[in-house]
Amino acid sequence: MNRISRRSLLKLTGAGTAGLLSPQVPVETGDSQSLQSSQASTPPATLNRFPRMVQEHFVDEVRRIEQSSLRNKNALRSKAQAEAYVRAVRRKIQLCFGRFPEKSPLNARVTGVVERDTYKIEKVIFESRPGFLVTGNLYLPKNLRFPLPAVVGTCGHSDTGKAGDTYQSFVQGLAKMGYVVFIFDPISQGERLQYTDADLKSTIGSGVNEHLLAGNQQILVGENLPAWRAWDGIRALDYLLTRPEVDSKHIGLTGNSGGGTMTTWLCGLDQRWTMAAPGCFVTTFRRNLENELPQDAEQYPPKAIALGLDHDDFLAAMAPRPIIILAKERDYFDARGAEESFARLKRLYRLLGFEENIELFIGPSYHGYSQENREAMYRFFNRISRVSDAQAEPSIILEKNETLWCTPRGQVTTLNSRTVSSFTGERSKELAATRKRLAGKTLIDAVAALLKLPVATDIPDARILRRLSGRLYPRSEFAAYAVETEPGIQALVYRLADERLYSRPPRDRKRAVLYVSHHSSDSELRTESLIRDLIHAEPESALFTCDVRGIGESQPDTCGEGQFLLPYGSDYFYAGHSLMMDRPYVGQKTFDLLRVIAWLKSYGHTDIYLAAKGWGAIPATFAALLSDDVRQVTLKQSPVSYAAIAESENYNWPLSTLIPGILEHFDLPDCYRELEKKKLSMIAPQGAVAEWM
Repeated sequence: MNRISRRSLLKLTGAGTAGLLSPQVPVETGDSQSLQSSQASTPPATLNRFPRMVQEHFVDEVRRIEQSSLRNKNALRSKAQAEAYVRAVRRKIQLCFGRFPEKSPLNARVTGVVERDTYKIEKVIFESRPGFLVTGNLYLPKNLRFPLPAVVGTCGHSDTGKAGDTYQSFVQGLAKMGYVVFIFDPISQGERLQYTDADLKSTIGSGVNEHLLAGNQQILVGENLPAWRAWDGIRALDYLLTRPEVDSKHIGLTGNSGGGTMTTWLCGLDQRWTMAAPGCFVTTFRRNLENELPQDAEQYPPKAIALGLDHDDFLAAMAPRPIIILAKERDYFDARGAEESFARLKRLYRLLGFEENIELFIGPSYHGYSQENREAMYRFFNRISRVSDAQAEPSIILEKNETLWCTPRGQVTTLNSRTVSSFTGERSKELAATRKRLAGKTLIDAVAALLKLPVATDIPDARILRRLSGRLYPRSEFAAYAVETEPGIQALVYRLADERLYSRPPRDRKRAVLYVSHHSSDSELRTESLIRDLIHAEPESALFTCDVRGIGESQPDTCGEGQFLLPYGSDYFYAGHSLMMDRPYVGQKTFDLLRVIAWLKSYGHTDIYLAAKGWGAIPATFAALLSDDVRQVTLKQSPVSYAAIAESENYNWPLSTLIPGILEHFDLPDCYRELEKKKLSMIAPQGAVAEWM
């Protein structure tokens, strides 16, 4: 098959191999007869004629936003304008991350001490939120007079978190040079796994896998993982500043990869840092998108692109304080983007009168906080703080992971720490208890506003695609149309018929059945029982099917081979970028469907029976609410509710089906109640863990 294995697609679309050759499927006659015969044992490959459509549309949009932002940056001419720009990006960054909670007591405690020749390591546990434990190691130099400059270390994606080799290396190096250093475990790494089994191992895989499961779910209640990760860093700084050994006038921040991400975000979120060194992350949003580079949930701050922010802006928020960008020549985080970010910051710092405070170092090797990059950080921090004149890294002796544990068995779950998911479920229940039940126009207006639907009053145009035969569809003929829903985006629509169609749809019927596919109209026309049932129940109605953007005939072939359905695949990639562009992916797909309905109406179909399955049932629900031309609705395997997903530790609805903040306003059952006016029928609704069989 084109993108995923035949077995996987059959499992996802609910077909068995027998269904592909069901006797209910008529065989074409005429010039397609021999082709049908040749396919008696081999079903045709799944169609996908627009595999680059979604990618190029997103690239065009991000380029447009980037160019607008660059015009604003290049228009700065004075110190006053540069200072106003810094204040503006700080406000925008707060809009991305949302309101942080009130600071609660840290309840910090030291659970043990490791003595070494030139420093000691205190094992620290504190609460960044009530009951939410953070584990960290505080490195305190010996034989020096306190207070000393300090550094917060943020970890990248190592399973062992703060005990990772490169992370131990830079904190030991800094401690031996005379810095107080506090490095803490990120959520889902080191001692802070969120989904553990009886052996205290992650049930789904530490790091990225846990971040996605916890982070995707959060958006339903108006939270986001970038903010949760950053809040841990802010509270780590709070803890560090309680220590009498720390000189509060010199507080640095550094980290690599995921730690470089957190360093970048934290530069924009807290003005107490006096120097920073983000490693192996800073590039540009455009470069990551063009290079088809999916990222962790923590790396997609909501609304960032829509607000005109880029990686350099998070660092600009700290200007004119000293920053060195650490990059790698052979990194997948594009060094060209690091150079572009540096050039933008260099100009800003020059206007502010502190050009010497911004530096760029590009190491020669691959992704990682390797020694040459660590030494560039040491030199930079030493120049600013004057703690040491060392140019090279001192000798490092790595500790065993267990030596650095803050908890008795190496996991905070043994101390009854709360999980991210538990907070999400609790928040969902709070919202359900307090929000008003919406109905009628109030609900419809809320849906349109939340989905960020643009206004469109014109009739969309459509391409008529070349005729194909031998598709084994339940009617002998069909035509395919690419309906342009917005510039660069086509929804693929099939019209089934008993006679050949070479041209636009015939204006012969008022009633039309429009089926919205789960993953592929082409595949589901051969396998889906609901379509056959619709044909049987509506023999006189015109039958259409639809693939909205990113599905079926526009399923992206980006981000690697055969990974569309994987948690870190291209479907997730565009859903993540949709968050940053403040255009929910579900909203984009709903817009496609509304435009297709408008197109059908232009051919006389003013009585629409909308049917959908699985993923397609979500935009179909909203389109049915918003369109007066939809008179009847059938949803198969749609989600029971978003609350069920938010309140379950495990779920398998992907990010592309979730809507930011929806549970702050309404839930799907509100929509289903409203659709009872349109003869809603629901078949096998699905809970948090859906079985699309």
